Amino acid sequence: MTRTVGIIGSGMIGGALARLAVAAGRDVVLANSRGPESLAPLVADLGARARAATPAEAARAGDLVVAAVPLGVHTLLPAAELAGLTVVDAMVYHPERDGRIAELDAGGITSSELVQRHLAGSRVVKTFATIDFHHLVALARPAGAPDRSALPLAGTDPTAKAEVVALLDVLGYDAVDIGTLADSGCLAPGTPAYVRPYMGDRPEGLDPEETRRWFLASRGVPVPAARVRELTGTARRAS
Repeated sequence: MTRTVGIIGSGMIGGALARLAVAAGRDVVLANSRGPESLAPLVADLGARARAATPAEAARAGDLVVAAVPLGVHTLLPAAELAGLTVVDAMVYHPERDGRIAELDAGGITSSELVQRHLAGSRVVKTFATIDFHHLVALARPAGAPDRSALPLAGTDPTAKAEVVALLDVLGYDAVDIGTLADSGCLAPGTPAYVRPYMGDRPEGLDPEETRRWFLASRGVPVPAARVRELTGTARRAS
């Protein structure tokens, strides 16, 4: 059982996951590139189950570690400290933010395979990359709820995948195993499974501020396991 979740990356996805984990009774150790002091407001908001640390300390403290940094800086993840652990890859390749990565643009490798190459001693599992931070929290439901959503995951190590499936269940989601890290391209931006199914249809004619208000007010659209299988089964391979 995952009792302590290390989260490297305290942005929107990292913060949302921390909230879900604390609500589920798990301890959380948060880290970012700016140092533990910068995390004081978030940790105070999360309460006694959360604390701030360096990335290396978060790696050592976690029974399982989530990597939620921009993909362009994935090589800064502490590979030595993460060796032997299951690492959840919640990262997404955005060239406009990360810079162009030739291997990914060529389509011969997925972003998660790139992460696994850097974290050669870890067991990488891809998930949390197909839902935005707001709906990740809004759509979480207890096991057995009729409107429970599912999230796709990919990985090569069966034990690691089982560990992540258990974590997803605790956080409020069913899981759909889509295969190995080589299959994880169907979770990339622009594919059918990416973000939009959970968000629902945005009203037409909204200006940027109206769009922001609509997004934050939206409770999202439940996406059950059968729909996730359908969406990932029809997606084209991408990095």
